[in-house]
Amino acid sequence: MYPPPGPLHPRTARAPLARPGCVDKSGAVVDQRTTPDADVPGTTSSAVTWLPWVLRLAWIATGVAGSTAISEAVADRSDATAAVVTWSAAAAWVVGVAAMAVPATVSLTATRVIVPLSVVAAVGSLVAGAPIASGLVFAALALSATAVAGSGDLGRVFVQASAYGNEERFPLRPPLGFAIAAVLAWAVWAAALVAGVVLSASAIWFAGPPLVLVAAVATVLFGRRWHLLARRWLVFVPAGLVLHDQVMLGETVMLRRSQLERLRLAPADTEALDLTGPSSGHAIEVTVREMTTVLLPPTRDQPTGRAVHVRSFLTGPTRPGSALAAAARRQLTVG
Repeated sequence: MYPPPGPLHPRTARAPLARPGCVDKSGAVVDQRTTPDADVPGTTSSAVTWLPWVLRLAWIATGVAGSTAISEAVADRSDATAAVVTWSAAAAWVVGVAAMAVPATVSLTATRVIVPLSVVAAVGSLVAGAPIASGLVFAALALSATAVAGSGDLGRVFVQASAYGNEERFPLRPPLGFAIAAVLAWAVWAAALVAGVVLSASAIWFAGPPLVLVAAVATVLFGRRWHLLARRWLVFVPAGLVLHDQVMLGETVMLRRSQLERLRLAPADTEALDLTGPSSGHAIEVTVREMTTVLLPPTRDQPTGRAVHVRSFLTGPTRPGSALAAAARRQLTVG
């Protein structure tokens, strides 16, 4: 039924992935159609669906620890300074609560922008003189919440919550270059915001308000770019497959079931068009029965984009095993 496995693509060779009818290391026969996250189209595993609650509980704990550490850090400051810093931190925490309250693509972006601010606040509280114990507890909880917020499984839950009808969305890993630029932009925004609030609270008017203004402008300039990362999906629909990626594509790729030949882990010698970015991790190779046209994004030399005719292309969902399981459930050829 499946050809003998050959060498895998470098981004795929990290770990084997069982296909329907394969045998795992324990000798048990594995069928992707019966894996826990593959029982009902449009849903995720029960373990994964609890992640938003793990994040919410971690965020509550971070808020409690942060309140203590920040209060102790500003205890020797003036009442005005302490009030501005404390209430600004509380406002950011409330925005985080609102962001993670209802899973959706937009709230995923907001969550991943707001939650890491707690790490900056934890470091700042330690530098400002918070006791080591309370500061380290704050930092540990902030790092834990940030790790959950940035996980691929949480992204899957939030993205799937915005899906329409009987479709399954799988978020894609960010291209390395784009991810580095996004992180640097966030660092500039976070530094301007936190420094601006602290300096304004200390009545350093020549620096504080301008930095807050810089942070506000950066929110507008960078916000759309950050949101693009949450709007990159491999989607399975009853009619076939959709690749929605405004970073790597000039227009969405939509393939009917009759056009799809197979999906598999990319082999080492693949000649498929790389639409992963590139990004690290496992890559899925999508092969079609006949040549299809993929429009790449516009450039200065080609403002309308470049059309490429391909028989196969690579894509990089954050959870490729779940994506292939979804394809098998929908009776697409996998392997």
